Amino acid sequence: MKKLINFFIDIFIFQLLFFISSSYSQNTEWIIYYISNSGLPSSRVNSIAIDESGNKWIGTSDGLAVFNGEIWTEYNTSNSDIPDFFINSIAIDGSGVAWIGTGLGLASFDGETWTVYTTSNSEIPSNTVNEITIDGNGTKWIGTQGGLVSFDGQTWNVYNSSNSDLPFNNVISVAVDGNGTKWAGTNGGGLASYDGQIWNVYKISNSEIPDGTINSIAIDGNGTKWIGTQKGLASFDGANWTTYDESNSDLPDNSVNYVTIDGSGDKWIGTDNGLARFNGTDWTIFDDSNSDLPDKYVFSIAIDESGTKWIGTWFGGLAVYNPQGVSSAWIIYSQFNSDLPSSTIRFIATESNGTKWIGTFTGGVASFDGDNWNVYNTSNSGLPDNIITTIVVDGDGTKWIGSNSGLSSFDGTTWKVYTTSNSDIPSSQAKPLTIDGSGALWTGGGGLASFDGNTWTVYTTTNSDLPHNTVNSMAIDESGTKWIGTNGGLASFDGDNWNVYTTSNSELPHNTVNSVAIDGNGTKWIGTEDGLASLDGNTWSIYNTENSDLPHKAINQILIPGTMWIATDGGLANFDGTNWTVYKSSNSSLPGNTVVSIAIEENSNRWIGTNVGMAAYIKGTLVSVEDYADAGFQTPDKFLLLQNYPNPFNPATTIKYSLSSNHFVTLKVFDVLGREVLTLVSEEKSAGHYEVPFDASNLSSGIYFYRMQSGSFSQTKKMILLR
Repeated sequence: MKKLINFFIDIFIFQLLFFISSSYSQNTEWIIYYISNSGLPSSRVNSIAIDESGNKWIGTSDGLAVFNGEIWTEYNTSNSDIPDFFINSIAIDGSGVAWIGTGLGLASFDGETWTVYTTSNSEIPSNTVNEITIDGNGTKWIGTQGGLVSFDGQTWNVYNSSNSDLPFNNVISVAVDGNGTKWAGTNGGGLASYDGQIWNVYKISNSEIPDGTINSIAIDGNGTKWIGTQKGLASFDGANWTTYDESNSDLPDNSVNYVTIDGSGDKWIGTDNGLARFNGTDWTIFDDSNSDLPDKYVFSIAIDESGTKWIGTWFGGLAVYNPQGVSSAWIIYSQFNSDLPSSTIRFIATESNGTKWIGTFTGGVASFDGDNWNVYNTSNSGLPDNIITTIVVDGDGTKWIGSNSGLSSFDGTTWKVYTTSNSDIPSSQAKPLTIDGSGALWTGGGGLASFDGNTWTVYTTTNSDLPHNTVNSMAIDESGTKWIGTNGGLASFDGDNWNVYTTSNSELPHNTVNSVAIDGNGTKWIGTEDGLASLDGNTWSIYNTENSDLPHKAINQILIPGTMWIATDGGLANFDGTNWTVYKSSNSSLPGNTVVSIAIEENSNRWIGTNVGMAAYIKGTLVSVEDYADAGFQTPDKFLLLQNYPNPFNPATTIKYSLSSNHFVTLKVFDVLGREVLTLVSEEKSAGHYEVPFDASNLSSGIYFYRMQSGSFSQTKKMILLR
């Protein structure tokens, strides 16, 4: 049943993430939001509406959430004037005001002010508001337990079984067709239409409608009504009925909870046994066995302007389905699931055999060949410092590693360190930038320098036209000209002549140039602190957050192995010259939105370094690894209690927590009545990350709580034991 079952269940359903396995794959067409990975207040989603700005308004059994693609905002009875936490329906009017139907009244919210309508302060006939729709005049048509109501902002009109031909007062679905006729579905009394004067009623006894409980009504471009009932789906063109059920079609279940229609005219049908798409001829079924749909009970569907489907389920949370998505894989590596020495990644380089070299902040360098990790730091190698800035691999496979205390080279056996005290390098904090066609290394830091293995040549602001001694990046074009990004602008150098581009003499958007890359046409792409620029000969093009889908104005790195990959402080972007695709932690498995480095293999696999872990984006297969990004530093900067994993569990699970300083810690388990079940930890602990196993073999199935207390810090989380 779609409506009015006050089955108040607040249950955590979590996406189970698995390590790399050839037996598991899924598709990035699907994104799933649970309580654990989003601001969704409950995994039971009853209603979804999308406003003109693309914000998703999500009604759940435990409050209202608004999601703008990055930020979740939750409204409930404790932080707003919403009258009830159980949200049945949401509609957005032409002014952007949200109208919200709850179990305890109707609410409107304009972004600042809440207005609540109940039986005590208005003419609404019942506080149980099941459905809301808005006609072309802006009038709200509201289905309640006490009848159908219209409200134009001033006047209420109530239609019930005693003053109209409405067949039953419990109205659970409402739609308005192109002629302005209202269609009202009732809970057991059939379907009614009202054109402002005449009522028509359709029941099992006088029509081919399959059932009197009408859960949903949608109207297609031809005016045909598509009606979801408890005993199948029906279409009605005003004269003819067509009925679809399990016996005569591929409808996955006769209990149809929701129907909506996309821009192509395809019907999307939520049932008690999955989601169906019907194009008039063919059926496509999505359920929890053949797709990433998190739960087979589909209760609401909304379609945004891009055609993406937002799907609310009973127990599984919110699913997002984008059929234009591409098959791909995200694999997340952090300190907690690999030998990565630090989850703050500064740079990634790939050598010809596919081994990744990963420079970290405070953890040294790690190499990873797909199976084995090797970690190099000041205690086990010739590395002079554990804070790594950049890594470059030359044609012989030698790794050139920049750190805060010197430049290192490592050929697999021997380490060499270059500092200002033992070489002509201009700064011990020099960053290796690139290798030119002759094999010479170019570095930045204290100016620009080249090293041919014997001799250092140094360019600074005092002996050349280099605009700034802080050099961040460099690219070399086909003619051998060096394009150099500095904190004082962009410079080109052909070996004899310098050209400098700044905000004062060009269209460069910012003088701090973090990255430079050159595409196959010779166009220079320049990443700055205030957007992306391209230079094609003498023509500049500027891309920023206001005129493109660039996710953040601060550009950290650009790579062009075909299409362009752009690392920003607000996510990872791919740009083919026309279309943008943006990956963030909110719409992908990217562990953090501050992307500082990208490396791309010959097979197009992308390795992405963020401030809270490393991600591998593998085309063709999706495999995920559990990510503990929030605790991604060697020494935690805060007290943190993580969600147990797995959850639900049977019979064992693991609880992780972090301490930023030495403290006495208690970690206890309680049942739903608040009775203490078990003390897992009760002792003094040093700062760090901890894992505690919990075996519930002797406990019965149900919901349990675990609470961590340490000094002024106290946090409680919920877990589910399922036998």
